[in-house]
Amino acid sequence: MIPYSCQSINNSDIDAVIKVLQSSHLTQGKMVEQFENAICQYIGCKYAITFNSATSALLAAYKVAGLKEGDEVITSPLSFVATSNMLLECNATPVWCDIKLDGNIDERFVTRAITEKTKAIVAIDFAGKPVAIKSLQAIAKEHNLLLIEDASHAFGSMLEDKKIGTFSDMSIFSFHAIKPLTTGEGGCVVTNDENFAKALQLFRSHGIVKKELWNSDMVSMGHNYRLTEFAAALGNSQLQRIDAFIAQREKIARYYDKKFANHKLFTTLKIDKNTRSSRHLYVILLSPNMQCVKEEIFQALHERGIGVQVHYKPIYKNSYYIERFGELRLDVCEDFYRSELSIPCHQKMSMDNAEFIATTLLEIFEKYAHRGCSF
Repeated sequence: MIPYSCQSINNSDIDAVIKVLQSSHLTQGKMVEQFENAICQYIGCKYAITFNSATSALLAAYKVAGLKEGDEVITSPLSFVATSNMLLECNATPVWCDIKLDGNIDERFVTRAITEKTKAIVAIDFAGKPVAIKSLQAIAKEHNLLLIEDASHAFGSMLEDKKIGTFSDMSIFSFHAIKPLTTGEGGCVVTNDENFAKALQLFRSHGIVKKELWNSDMVSMGHNYRLTEFAAALGNSQLQRIDAFIAQREKIARYYDKKFANHKLFTTLKIDKNTRSSRHLYVILLSPNMQCVKEEIFQALHERGIGVQVHYKPIYKNSYYIERFGELRLDVCEDFYRSELSIPCHQKMSMDNAEFIATTLLEIFEKYAHRGCSF
């Protein structure tokens, strides 16, 4: 089975982890700080605060932003549930806006959703493609809102030669195993705001400030959300190869783009010339007449060893959210969900793999073309 995404671990990664495992500190040593400094240098931001997961990082960002009961936060429903779940953990209310057919929030709907209760916009860079962040910046500035970016898919993505992570008040990255850069589990918040950075550091470590000798003081509420030293060592090693990882993903994606150009049964996402995507996902969108055989296509691809996946079921369609907010519907998001398949595209793949996947996918689509929906 060729998975839709996969980590790439080499001997340098293994040696870096072993070195930490043989050291005196498995947590709260120097490696986390080194990793954070390296992230800052790579992204071009002032502060990077690592966490044991991107979910922890999201919660921390929302908490230090001061989100609370009665606050509304405009966001996209096309994301992993953690983006909205952590808003509920703050007792804030997610207000979902519809998306564009590239999977990113449609900024035209953001302004319409703003009320006197709106406190922030949380944007998502779906699949690694940068969201229209400059338009969102302008909206946030006009309405005095915080702009937080769930960039879990977008470590290494760029807009006009600037890295994602330099545009928002706070940006969250994921280092989960299937992301382009991994620490196993892990994540971080990057920011240029010193006050946010200090509050994030406190929140991830029980809200405790160390003073002299054994003396310490808990000055705010916090949790144990620290990244381990060996996870940071893995991340630091991986960071040396992140651009090569993205380049291989881009090579495969461009091959797919050429192979699938102008296909009558599905389309692909277009990446603007002034942007770079991390290519966390390579997405195809089934034409309307193929949506009714999506499950059969999915199963047929798996049977041929191609690990496709669907990203994502809209958050508001989950039972928990239906019980809490009732039945909701956003037309483009619904259509995107019916259409979307993510096919393998990652740094461990060879071009022979990519050719096999493209050829097999085209064969299967042709096989099911006559079974398409009738309208």
